[in-house]
Amino acid sequence: MKNTVRTFQMAKEKGEKLTMLTAYDYSTARLMEEAGINAILVGDSLGNTMLGYEDTISVTVEDMIHHGAAVARGTSDTMVVIDMPFMSYQTGTRDALINAGRLMKEGRAGAVKLEGGASVCPQIKAITEAGIPVMAHLGLTPQSVNAFGGNRVQGKTEEAAKKLIEDALAVQEAGAFAVVLECIPEKLAKIVTEKLDIPTIGIGAGAGCDGQILVYQDMLGMFSDYVPKFVKKFANVGDVMKQAFKDYISEVSAGTYPAQEHTFKIDEDVLEKLY
Repeated sequence: MKNTVRTFQMAKEKGEKLTMLTAYDYSTARLMEEAGINAILVGDSLGNTMLGYEDTISVTVEDMIHHGAAVARGTSDTMVVIDMPFMSYQTGTRDALINAGRLMKEGRAGAVKLEGGASVCPQIKAITEAGIPVMAHLGLTPQSVNAFGGNRVQGKTEEAAKKLIEDALAVQEAGAFAVVLECIPEKLAKIVTEKLDIPTIGIGAGAGCDGQILVYQDMLGMFSDYVPKFVKKFANVGDVMKQAFKDYISEVSAGTYPAQEHTFKIDEDVLEKLY
């Protein structure tokens, strides 16, 4: 079954857990689709994992379109959600609508995601009224990392927790079909999940959310620059890759690769005519 906004809502109503991972290229998206993932987020985390930036601030709409379209070409049943990068929507509803439209038309997204609560509800409302599904994002919002003073757990005080609940209800009212909850206390995430009619997708927010998302390089042990506490390594693919690279270097250096089985032949009579 093709994953859509409707299937997300049905999963919430049935109590079925939703699964999401990030991806940024065709080959990875194909593997995830074959595995049966519900949705792929083409996250602005590509700034860190693919482009080598220190944060997500430098990522552009063009970056998101380029990577989003590649992922979309690798999927048919998986919902593809593309992040709206920093300053592509904060400047007002007109800019938000134009950029969301580009991500849908050029990036081939099935939905867009943006960070923030009540302050971005006008943008969420405008985008959804244009027929574009919006996933919201609350808690630790990486585009606001400078305002937060670093990657810090959010919603730990009474005031902050109440504000997060209010923001969650606000983005739901504005038309968001789901909301990512990042780096908030597990019990707070459970309260938010119970209060909302739309699905919550947790990342560092505990098992009480309606679904989970991770950066795929983190969960495969491919990215070691910074690994958050909430990440579980489901495989050490990075070690396997490094060993394969070393084996390749070794065999090429020794002249054992390529071997005869990796080469192509030519008829001897053709060769004789070349001398």
